[in-house]
Amino acid sequence: MRTVTPYLVIEGASKAIEFYKRAFGAEEIDRSPMPDGTLMHATIRIGDSVIMMSDEFPGGDSKSPTHAGATTVNLHINAKDVDKLWNQALNAGAKPTLPLENQFWGERYGKLQDPFGHIWSVSMTVKMSEQEKESKRQAAFAMMGGGEASGSEKSWT
Repeated sequence: MRTVTPYLVIEGASKAIEFYKRAFGAEEIDRSPMPDGTLMHATIRIGDSVIMMSDEFPGGDSKSPTHAGATTVNLHINAKDVDKLWNQALNAGAKPTLPLENQFWGERYGKLQDPFGHIWSVSMTVKMSEQEKESKRQAAFAMMGGGEASGSEKSWT
């Protein structure tokens, strides 16, 4: 086991495990069901990484993304074939939130939301020329409002 292991709270943890198997090739390690079928605890492995999870329980100190309205965590997968993994996740029911594209830092990178509200990014290193990286960097910064300084300071007054 790694030193830090994510622990997801999910509305429908049993269904999520099946989704993670189809989308990301997860292997189920263990599960501890309650009498009503909800999961008190479960563990999966994706590649060399372990993810723990449980269903959301009333009175618990953590909420699932569906009840919280968002998630503050992004889970990242480094893939050998990110296009294959991307398509596999989409076919399993994930929704793209950032298109899979070559990025200015030299990775093919995209983001998906799983049916349970968790956000996943996927990537692999790609060869790109410095010119292509710089062009993509400038486009990304301009899109985010952080384009190159024009020589004059913005006034916020």
